[in-house]
Amino acid sequence: MSRESKLPFRFDIDGIVRRLHKLPVSVEGITIALPFIEVSVKIDDQERKIAREVMIRLSDRRVLNAFECCDNCIELALKSLQEIRQIIVDKQVDLSSKTEGLLYILLDSIRDSIRQFLTFEQRLSRETHESRQLYFDGLEMLRAHIYRSLLQIAKIADMEIPTIAPNMRYDPEWTLEAYQRPSSERAAEKGLIAASRKARG
Repeated sequence: MSRESKLPFRFDIDGIVRRLHKLPVSVEGITIALPFIEVSVKIDDQERKIAREVMIRLSDRRVLNAFECCDNCIELALKSLQEIRQIIVDKQVDLSSKTEGLLYILLDSIRDSIRQFLTFEQRLSRETHESRQLYFDGLEMLRAHIYRSLLQIAKIADMEIPTIAPNMRYDPEWTLEAYQRPSSERAAEKGLIAASRKARG
C-alpha cells in the first residue's frame, strides 16, 4: 500500500541499528531488514512462540485498521497506541532473558517509534488545520513503521500477518526518508569522503 504524505518528523533508530549490528550472524538464521540494516540471526522456539502471540495481539488493534477523520477518532487512535505499547511491554517481560535478542530489539523498535510519535503529537495544538494535518501525516508514518516491523516479526513467527485490512497495508519496502541516518552510516560516509579527498590530494 502506498499513500503520499509529508514527513513532519523523522524516526531516530540509531540505537536499534547499533544493537542489531552486535547480534551474532548465522547463515542458517532468519534475515530481518530494518532501515539501513539487514541481519541474519538464528532464533529459538521461545522467540517464535512469543512472535506469534505478538502478531495475533497487535494485528487487530484499531489504529492499524481504521482511518481517523474526527477528534474522537484521534483519541481512539492514541488509546490504541497505548494498548500496543502495553502488549509490547508484556511480551518483553516474557523475553526478559533475551533483552539483546532479535525479537526483543524489534519490539523495542515499535515501542520507540510510538514514544517518538507521542512526543511529537504532544507538541501539536490540534486547534489548527495545519497541526491536525501534521498529526495525520505523523500517524501515517507510524502506521507504516509498525506494519513493516510486523512483517519482520512475521518471519520469526513463520506466519502471515492476520486481520489487517488490505486497504490498511503498506508496501513492504522501508521508506528511508522517514528515518534519521544512523551515526554509523554518517561516519562511514565521512570516511569515504575523507578517503576520496586524500586520494585526489
